Amino acid sequence: MKLSWSRLSLGLSISTLLAGTAFGQKALTWDEIRAKFDATNPSLRAGQIGVEESRAQEITAYLRPNPGLTVSTDGTQISPYRGVWQPFTGTQFSGNVNYLHERRHKRELRLESAQKATGVAGSQQVDLRRTLLFNLRGAFVQTLQEKAILELAKENLTYYDHVLDVNRERYKAGAIAQVDLDRLELQRVQYESDLQAAEESLETAKIQLLMLLNDRTPVDQLDVTGPFYFSNQIAPLDEVRQVALDNRPDLKAALQSIDKARTDHRLAVANGSRDPTLSAWYTYNPSFNNPFAHQTVGASASIPLRMFDRNQGEKLRTQLDIDRSEKLLEATRAQVFSDVDSAYASVTSTVTLLQPYKDRYLQQASRVRDTIAFSYEHGATSLLDFLSVQAEYRSVQVSYLNLVASYMNAANQLNEAVGREVLQ
Repeated sequence: MKLSWSRLSLGLSISTLLAGTAFGQKALTWDEIRAKFDATNPSLRAGQIGVEESRAQEITAYLRPNPGLTVSTDGTQISPYRGVWQPFTGTQFSGNVNYLHERRHKRELRLESAQKATGVAGSQQVDLRRTLLFNLRGAFVQTLQEKAILELAKENLTYYDHVLDVNRERYKAGAIAQVDLDRLELQRVQYESDLQAAEESLETAKIQLLMLLNDRTPVDQLDVTGPFYFSNQIAPLDEVRQVALDNRPDLKAALQSIDKARTDHRLAVANGSRDPTLSAWYTYNPSFNNPFAHQTVGASASIPLRMFDRNQGEKLRTQLDIDRSEKLLEATRAQVFSDVDSAYASVTSTVTLLQPYKDRYLQQASRVRDTIAFSYEHGATSLLDFLSVQAEYRSVQVSYLNLVASYMNAANQLNEAVGREVLQ
């Protein structure tokens, strides 16, 4: 009996599975998973709070010094004529207001430094999201892979059950011996094991996905859908490198750190200048010889003497920090090229392995399995050949699915290395 139904393409069965709702609810696409992640992941939300904290420090950096107020009284005395104390007799009252005047644009430089610190924090937050999205995409691809392997295990078990039914009829007709039928039925345990392992692996992948989403949905109620395939259309390496240089947030943060370090150095130089304290006062009933001077006003300016430069260490530190930031930029740029080149090599290598599977091996494995099965049913081949071909078919199909998952993981790695999606 020819098993024509088994010639259905594996790719069609996988597409049907991924488009379905295995657990009776709408399957989530990658865009929906990513939106849910942005809204619920605690690490990402904590990082955003850190950016807001840095923005709040801009307010503190731009605050003006508060003026000071001093109120004093002096000269209250006992009257020498009556020998008794008379309130406020001869008492001097004085009020003093002072204000520290910051020179050399210290306040503006503090604000500029704080704003650039916020810019660095923002870029680091984007870089954190880039890293977390890499993990999320990996868990998503893993779930798709395990779904595809589960579907393959179900298909293989269904196919083998059909083979068993046919050979049970052959046994009843006396075409095969009892021992051959027993060997065929014992082989079914391998397909049952494959199915159980695929179900467990799928559940594990979903648990990882739920953890990244900070979601308490029961595992059996989560389902995802998306394309599970590969593409051999890859942009040239030089173009991918340039996209990475334009988009990597950690590289942008390194550039911003240099700019902030230069501002901090200017602030350190400005802080080396001396700020005067301006004062003004009003006095009532001062102890002057002039009997008509009951009310007086005055002013002063206090300027620290710059006998020693107490800020030279900070000037040197900030200058060295500029050099340090520049070296870190070079290291980050080298890391960008390394990440891109490594991921690009993984993608191209995986595509090279996948192409012959798509062009030949999948069709050949199906054709050989069906041919040997047909031959065995008609007594033209041995049971050993039949069982060997079944194992080879399973191995080829699983290898193909694993390679597709490797391609999608390599593409995910390339997207992370570039800083945005260049491969789906």
